[in-house]
Amino acid sequence: MNIKKIWEFLIGSFRLTLKGNWAYHSWMAFLAVLMVSGGFAYWRQFTEGLIVTNMRDQVSWAFYIGNFTFLVGVAAAAVLLVIPAYVYNWKPIREIAIFGELLAISAIVMCLLFVTVDIGQPSRALELLPFIGSLNVPSSLLGWDVLVLNGYLVLNAMIVGHFLYKAYFKKPYNKNFVVPLLLFSIPAAISIHTVTAFVYNGMAARPFWNASILAPRFIASALCSGPAIMLILFQILRKTTHIRIRKEAISKIAELMAYAMFLNLFLFGVEIFKEYYSNTSHLVHTKYLYTGLHGHTALVPFAWISLIFSVVAFMLFLVPKTRMNMVTLNLGCILIYAGVYIEKGLALVIPGMTPDTLGEIYEYIPTWIEIRVGAGIFAIGFMVFTLLCKVAIPLLHDTLADPVAPGA
Repeated sequence: MNIKKIWEFLIGSFRLTLKGNWAYHSWMAFLAVLMVSGGFAYWRQFTEGLIVTNMRDQVSWAFYIGNFTFLVGVAAAAVLLVIPAYVYNWKPIREIAIFGELLAISAIVMCLLFVTVDIGQPSRALELLPFIGSLNVPSSLLGWDVLVLNGYLVLNAMIVGHFLYKAYFKKPYNKNFVVPLLLFSIPAAISIHTVTAFVYNGMAARPFWNASILAPRFIASALCSGPAIMLILFQILRKTTHIRIRKEAISKIAELMAYAMFLNLFLFGVEIFKEYYSNTSHLVHTKYLYTGLHGHTALVPFAWISLIFSVVAFMLFLVPKTRMNMVTLNLGCILIYAGVYIEKGLALVIPGMTPDTLGEIYEYIPTWIEIRVGAGIFAIGFMVFTLLCKVAIPLLHDTLADPVAPGA
């Protein structure tokens, strides 16, 4: 691999991103509008400070960190494709496993951006860089989080880059190089969400997060929400490209999601039992979330909506008939995505800080500034994924196409 060929690959890939029909360019224009809106909102936050958000001393982690936590799970969900594809060598999923890597890259980019906008002045991010800042590894869990997230991004970028580079020059990929990286991505995917859970788990002063099963719950919920996005994306790709994604691949992913949903709900039930049966003073955080506390009920509707959505989605995925039906499958995907998004966002971060360590209740609601910044970051992530797909699909067409069942 020489510099000349790398430039040829990069320029050729860039040209592929410029081609497309009106729907493609309209989609990119829509994302660009959201990005511009988010950019203006962030500029106001940058110039005036975090006071333009509704975060305060009582609730210092909120909308941004909730989205960060959710998206770490989306990135980790690539493992659901890698295991059947490269551990069990199951061809229907192996043909599309690269899309899990593309989604992981996009999700990690959004994760890093949400952390950047949350810390206030972006220059503070320099403190997170090895040899420049002070990571304080091994004592700092935040330091470990920085390492595993950036390491996972580099790992997936190497895998995708190798696949696309070889495909561009119509050469077979190097199995001795790629397969070990793919297998290593399995524990790496688990580690990024485990370390993120430990960041919460290690805060002894926040009893709502101080649960041993928090890491398993994070991983279980990640294996619900991430694949839900993939299933919808796969159906879009089937409609808009020449890629043939087998029905048995979609069916198997949905089946694996059903197991993950059960585990997520089971762990949720275990935690609820522990909180209410022990009935300690720490129950106030769970009460604030599900029944309200001293008249403060801002999160109660969201908590119950999240739980109902997750239960209904589990029932839809549990029954093979509804799991195989595209209408109920898509409904289940939307419900589980929304349910986990609330569970890992508002319903995780805010109750952990409400009431605060002094017993004060501050009811946080994100401002339009925060929502616009968040929408802009999601637009960046969707644009990254779209551009990666725009390059990957034509280059890997022969690999991803299904010659056995073109009408599947």
